Amino acid sequence: MEEVTVQEPVVSMPRIGDKAPSFKAITTQGDINFPEDYSGRWVILFSHPADFTPVCSSEFITFASMEDQFKEAGCDLVGLSIDGLYSHIAWLRTIKEKLSYNGHTNVEVNFPLIEDITMNIAKQYGMIQPGEDTTKAVRAVFFIDPKGMIRTIIYYPLSLGRNFDELYRVLQALKTADEFGVATPADWRPGDDVIVGPAGSCGAAKDRMDGKEDMTCQDWFFCSKKMDKDKVLKAIAKK
Repeated sequence: MEEVTVQEPVVSMPRIGDKAPSFKAITTQGDINFPEDYSGRWVILFSHPADFTPVCSSEFITFASMEDQFKEAGCDLVGLSIDGLYSHIAWLRTIKEKLSYNGHTNVEVNFPLIEDITMNIAKQYGMIQPGEDTTKAVRAVFFIDPKGMIRTIIYYPLSLGRNFDELYRVLQALKTADEFGVATPADWRPGDDVIVGPAGSCGAAKDRMDGKEDMTCQDWFFCSKKMDKDKVLKAIAKK
């Protein structure tokens, strides 16, 4: 008898630089048309494995406590799991009424939490990773810019809670790169030096090394310049 080979499901996901896949969904804040409803603003779409779980609860308390901070930087938050709407509502009420984390209590989650019981959206965004779990979304994070383009993707396993200071830093760095046409080095934060792109010609490389441009060059390809912290923060606020 011929042996039947069972094909593993293909896990697809959009890539950096792709248009964010569109979908319509029910959320705890009403219906949304994504990402069209967020046109002109940055938005972070993130998934969590399940309602009424401790790591996810700590994450939602943290994100909700930082929501104003993200909004002031011109960025909205949208969560997703494959649980149903009533489960979402009950869980968010429990978070507000009973849970505390890292000094935050009585936290109300005001950003939308998507119902995705069919897993259609999670699969569309590659949030279901069969090697990790076939019935829960991993902790995916998509940064989507005002034009609806995916700019950064970060994935965490089920057991690992996210670093929300890093998520905020990524947003600041992306907006700084767009605003000033620079790159940001390892561990960059507003006020640190930024990276200037490599010289495009031998003449430009020589000018840099001769100190003819307003930057510090360790070699022709590794140049940085100072960027005033207040200037950066003002430029990226609410854009």
